[in-house]
Amino acid sequence: MTTFRLRLTFWYSLALGATILVFGATLYLDRRVSSVREVDQRVVLEADLSAGWLAESRRVLGQLTTTIQGQLTLDPNVSAFFEGFRDYIVITGPDGQPLFLSVEARALPSEAIVQLLELAAPTATRRQGSVSINPAVGSARYLVVPVPGARDEVGAVLVAVGMSSVLFGPGALLRSIALSLPIILLGSVLLGYILAGRALRQLESMITELEAISDGRSLHRRLAVPQGNDEMARLALAANRTFARLERSFDALHHFIADASHELKTPLMVLRAGVERALTNPRNPPENLEALDTTLAEINQMTELVENLLTLARADEGRAQLAVEPCDLRELVSEAAETAGILAEEAGLTVSTEIPDSPVALSADKARIRQLLLNLATNAVKYTPAGGTVRLELTDQPDQVVLVVRDSGIGIAPGDLPHIFRRFWRGDPARSRAGQPTGSGLGLAITQWIAEAHGGSIDVQSRPGRGTAFTVTLPRTAAAAESP
Repeated sequence: MTTFRLRLTFWYSLALGATILVFGATLYLDRRVSSVREVDQRVVLEADLSAGWLAESRRVLGQLTTTIQGQLTLDPNVSAFFEGFRDYIVITGPDGQPLFLSVEARALPSEAIVQLLELAAPTATRRQGSVSINPAVGSARYLVVPVPGARDEVGAVLVAVGMSSVLFGPGALLRSIALSLPIILLGSVLLGYILAGRALRQLESMITELEAISDGRSLHRRLAVPQGNDEMARLALAANRTFARLERSFDALHHFIADASHELKTPLMVLRAGVERALTNPRNPPENLEALDTTLAEINQMTELVENLLTLARADEGRAQLAVEPCDLRELVSEAAETAGILAEEAGLTVSTEIPDSPVALSADKARIRQLLLNLATNAVKYTPAGGTVRLELTDQPDQVVLVVRDSGIGIAPGDLPHIFRRFWRGDPARSRAGQPTGSGLGLAITQWIAEAHGGSIDVQSRPGRGTAFTVTLPRTAAAAESP
């Protein structure tokens, strides 16, 4: 797909080429019409001059013709006047016989001379038109006029002028346009491409800035508004106003989620305390204990959901700061493996670890890293059938630390992989073991936020029926920059 810059250059060059062609054609036609008009004026002038000379010669000399070697011809004293003409002049007698042919006319082939004699037949009125004399001469304009006062000796005078010599100017102009058009187009393409690039440079910077605004946490950024009141400035202002509205909407949404989550914590605590007291009351009938247990489980699940929502809302607002301190990641991995082992023992799974012998020091938020590991480990236990394995691996590298949680579970479908870190997204419930409660869909979203808040990233690889591996990469220096 071509860029807007190339399309703009193409249409600019096409418009310029069409303009040059129209201008050249108009100029050529105008020059040609002017040349034809000049030829007609020249023909009329020479014909009138010739007829006037013949009429005046008849008045002075008394006759115009003489017989030379038995052939009637124009008197030499009269014909000498026409020897200086460089056009085709034919003078005929009353019977149509030639009395005089100019030098140019005598040089023509016999067929062309016969054609001119037919045109110069005796006439009482003026006749004007175009004729093709021969391939060498081509088209010519002619005029046939009678000679007043000498019709008994001269039938008509024909004057013809070839168009080839006269149209040399328009033809040269047409050749010049044809030769200069490619050069002008090539120069205009290069110049148009450069000018289009300069004109679209501001648009490129806007696109770069817009691509950087990829989520709700970047809506505070604004586009630089160019000077002036052109389309680029109006586009930047419109985009900034849109971002301002979106930022206000996102802020209001985040504040609502955070406030609602915070307000729900107290009544949930009261509910849990009341249910726990009811469970420990010896006078409570046994038939109520099962309902109370179910209620307590739902309250705990709701409390976890509220805590997760509050965490993400604070993260979106930039208020979920990290308590960064030096720590040994081996301890956190061991604690997560121990907790996962308790859950795995009930499910008939095996939990193992692979950690270095020497300390793995990293500046990080211990509570958040522990939460990250527990989220991944509990997910691995939840989606691994009985008899499977869950493994936590820690790798110490010079510039980063790599945490891997892998399992031999049923895996994740390829179509689900792009969505697993989305909030409230849950996979097929059939993937988990029977009896396991479905999650809220926020655990992996929080896990991704923890990894990114430490300057790292999280990746997943999975094959259905072959297990899943979550890989968390944490750099050694980025976490300190996130510390309050």
